Amino acid sequence: MKVYEASIDSDELKKLSVLQPWRTMAAMALDWAVIAASIAVSSHFDGVWLYLLAVAAIAGRMHGLGVLMHEAAHFRFLRDRQMADVIGDLFVAWPIMATVDGYRQNHLAHHQHTNTDKDPDWVVKLGKAAYTFPQDAWVMILNFLGYLVAINSLRDLAHILPRLARAEQTPRYRLARLAYYLGAATLMTLLGVWKGFLLYWIVPFLTMFPLFFYVRGVAEHFGSMDYEDELDSTRTVIPYFWERWFFAPHNINLHLEHHLFPGVPFHNLPKLRAALMRDETYRANAHVTRGYATGVLRECLAAVGRDKPEQLVRT
Repeated sequence: MKVYEASIDSDELKKLSVLQPWRTMAAMALDWAVIAASIAVSSHFDGVWLYLLAVAAIAGRMHGLGVLMHEAAHFRFLRDRQMADVIGDLFVAWPIMATVDGYRQNHLAHHQHTNTDKDPDWVVKLGKAAYTFPQDAWVMILNFLGYLVAINSLRDLAHILPRLARAEQTPRYRLARLAYYLGAATLMTLLGVWKGFLLYWIVPFLTMFPLFFYVRGVAEHFGSMDYEDELDSTRTVIPYFWERWFFAPHNINLHLEHHLFPGVPFHNLPKLRAALMRDETYRANAHVTRGYATGVLRECLAAVGRDKPEQLVRT
């Protein structure tokens, strides 16, 4: 693989790598606030279309929680790493059936061996129809429908959850996690909200959340990529406004920048991209695409040319 020699001032990079915990906590609070508001509005006004909108909004914020778990995996959550893992588990990872440390073990291996036989994410996807491109439109449509009826979601969970559970967990940790879920179940029983839990958590968790996660996963490393070039083996997407809420929460769309400098927290990724755009090599060769529903879709349907990053200055 051709390795990119980054041209960015070391002092600037150091400043961009500084954690701002209040931004992380604000992002987490926003995700939960949107989830709560979506449930409240849909429950109060009723209606099928409003419910489906709430499911999409909740799934988008579940995706946001997943991105914050990603931040915690890189130790970019809070300065106190032990506290970061505790808060990350309680409010980010455990609600979506994952653990910070389990995800960390898998994800850091992905960074160390990106797009190789030692990359755990790459190995489980390579050769699968859902990740083989270029792809016929009818195959893509059937795949999307598979997520909306939860078939593909259950398939993905069967592959993902065991991998995330391989991290070493002490008996005390397992007991704490079990108590968490039993406590939540007991509270829902006392409040009589199991139906609401099914409609507003399980449904989005098994339908649109995995769909959004799949689309983002494809966009990051598949479709019209050159795996021999570091700048072309990971894709950055410049999303449209509505796409940010579903496919690209918390700047996760700036994925190439993240792979180049994983020590930069999510809130500084736009600044990192602006700095990299001053580098001629990056500007001319980075794989940057406009829109998930437009550019990424075109690149996945056929081996086509892509936009040059200098044409996509806006982040």
